[in-house]
Amino acid sequence: MGRIRVLVVDDHRIFAESLAAALAAEPDVDVSAAGSGPAAQRCLDRASVDNRRYDVLLVDADLGSGPRPPVTLAAVPPLSPQSVAAERRPPAEPRDPVLDGLALVERVRADYPGTRTVVLAERDDPVRAARALQAGASGWVAKDCSLSRLLAVVRGVLRDETHLPPALLTGVLRELTAARRHRTESEQLVESLTPREQEVLRCMVAGLGRKAVAERLFLSPHTVRTHMQNVLGKLGVHSTLAAVALARRAGVGPVELVPSAGDVVERRGQLS
Repeated sequence: MGRIRVLVVDDHRIFAESLAAALAAEPDVDVSAAGSGPAAQRCLDRASVDNRRYDVLLVDADLGSGPRPPVTLAAVPPLSPQSVAAERRPPAEPRDPVLDGLALVERVRADYPGTRTVVLAERDDPVRAARALQAGASGWVAKDCSLSRLLAVVRGVLRDETHLPPALLTGVLRELTAARRHRTESEQLVESLTPREQEVLRCMVAGLGRKAVAERLFLSPHTVRTHMQNVLGKLGVHSTLAAVALARRAGVGPVELVPSAGDVVERRGQLS
């Protein structure tokens, strides 16, 4: 295995830079730090353009959740500004609610499938750990673990291993089994829809309103309203939000949105 490129993503700047400094002391590790989801996205985009993609992202489970008590990693040496390249978020930069920890994991899986992600957590939580694995994470590690343990996980996920604390295994398996059962039930409900109703549901998942759905599918607003009511009834839910949540559990993606001639589509975190 050659040199390992690692990106630490944590909005606790001191923790992120201290962890990055500790990892940078390893002879086979190149490391950077990002203080927010958008900053991490910029790092990923630049690395991709330069053909120097990151091998592993270490992502804070509570990224973007606001102020929290300081956390220290065992055996981390004092911060050395010269030993780590860190991208710091300007104080005035607003948080991006889309790019919390798990959302960033999902984006990395979709946009950079060769990059592994490991979630760093302040506490054991089987529910969130299961969600992290479903989002595409390869591991869940305590923030206060030893540096040697973290390095073992980093090297392990590059061998396609999945790492979880032993105490979490039973709870995570239970959550994944329950999620599979709920997904199967949701899939059956979605399959009960007509092809046209499934089209309408995909438009709902994309966040389109009744008028936009009507224009896209060349239907009258009244017809779309009827289809939406049928979708809610067949899915056994009482709101569009509940229908969208059920659709996502069933693996239903949004309809592809094609911008009109005058539209400008801006991706959050895209390089300017």
